[in-house]
Amino acid sequence: MENKDAVNALAALAQESRLAVFRLLVRFAPEGLTPGVIGEQLGLPAPTLSFHLKTLAQAGLVTAVQEGRFVRYRAEMPRINGLIAFLTEDCCGGNLQLCTPKGNINE
Repeated sequence: MENKDAVNALAALAQESRLAVFRLLVRFAPEGLTPGVIGEQLGLPAPTLSFHLKTLAQAGLVTAVQEGRFVRYRAEMPRINGLIAFLTEDCCGGNLQLCTPKGNINE
């Protein structure tokens, strides 16, 4: 992953509603959800949700798959894992044993 790609992905996540959409789709990976279900779960109106899904898709974090009359959005897990790997590739000077997460970010 290039710096530019990471910046685009992080910028797409740097908005409260988009982050909520992304986290919901990760929770329902790999099956994904339709926009109607996403909007219902998060209380987002269709035009607002459409805008956020488009931004996440442009960043490569979600994909849309046509299923008959419906579109299903899915978290793009390989891309997400690539972003995490990019962000942590030099963690702890390469000593991966030291990089084990210790818990919640709020701790």
